[in-house]
Amino acid sequence: MADLTIREVRTTLLSMPWPEDPWLAGHPLGERRDLVVVEIVTASGLTGMGYLHLLSLPLLRSIGACIEDAMAPRILGRDATAVEAIWQDLWRSTLTAGRGGVTMMAQSAIDIALWDVVGKAAGLPLHRLWGHCRSEIPIYGSGCFRNSRGDGMIAKAQHYVAQGYKAIKMQVAHIGDLRTDIDNVRRMREAVGPDIDIMIDVNMGWSADIAIQAGRKFEEYDIYWLEEPVMPDDYAGYLRCAGMLDLRVVGGETHFGRADLKPFLENPRLPILQPDPMRGGLTELRKIATVADTWGMTIAPHLFPELNVHLLASIPNASWAEQMGLLDDLWVSRPKIADGMITAPETPGHGLAFRPEVLKDFRLA
Repeated sequence: MADLTIREVRTTLLSMPWPEDPWLAGHPLGERRDLVVVEIVTASGLTGMGYLHLLSLPLLRSIGACIEDAMAPRILGRDATAVEAIWQDLWRSTLTAGRGGVTMMAQSAIDIALWDVVGKAAGLPLHRLWGHCRSEIPIYGSGCFRNSRGDGMIAKAQHYVAQGYKAIKMQVAHIGDLRTDIDNVRRMREAVGPDIDIMIDVNMGWSADIAIQAGRKFEEYDIYWLEEPVMPDDYAGYLRCAGMLDLRVVGGETHFGRADLKPFLENPRLPILQPDPMRGGLTELRKIATVADTWGMTIAPHLFPELNVHLLASIPNASWAEQMGLLDDLWVSRPKIADGMITAPETPGHGLAFRPEVLKDFRLA
């Protein structure tokens, strides 16, 4: 086997404009795309890549500094296959100042890069390294943004349906009032017809009582799920909503790792969890999926379908992948999406590489 001793950890900060894509109009994610890219170089020359897309978080330099100052020195000289040991060491070494936030996001980028190394060394895509379960996973069209108002959300949903998607996700709350939200949902159902699943994302915009009131109205329109109805720490509010509504109540993208999701795992009233690989890495997502499966819960991870497809293709309780197209223009190649399904690639590791000009033209000093 190749010498996988870690010899170098490279951290690159990228900031770039959004593509000129009319279907990204109305997104709430800031004027530029900020990414942290980590490359782990081994003694054999084999290199793994991990990345974070920070969406609207103003933490680019903070996370980069955390990787360079607190984490890279701890993993130099270690074997890249010691993924679990490295995860535990990075978590424990930042415990008193972390347990989430910047530190866990920083170690998530490293974790993703380590798994890329291991997959490449084995000559296997991650979903086969972890135990292949399926090649195709349902994927829904996301990003029917509230800022584009009712007509804009409907137009984007119809765009997805025309591409063969069988499910779309629209947003409510934060702007307008509850009557407008209910009317937008009614209009969406009329526009896409009875055979398209509609997910609704609240983005933590309501209290539990408002979410229950709205959810009861939404049930009339055969809604697939109500996502993040309340703030992430309002576990009681989540469970109240789940207990008082007939539609699915889901969440988890803003939670950090298994510990943050423990109240949902101990009270499995949310049928679908949506963990984010940027908040624990692939190591933690696999553990969340296993515990969730024990309680009959499925997994529909947050965004990043090009990466999450490997998790979903390797677990028995996969539910959905989410496509918003936020990074599609940056990759040399990405997984195939057609007819409402995403296909797991067969390239070793996670199979992702940024186009060379992306790393060159948008690098921050």
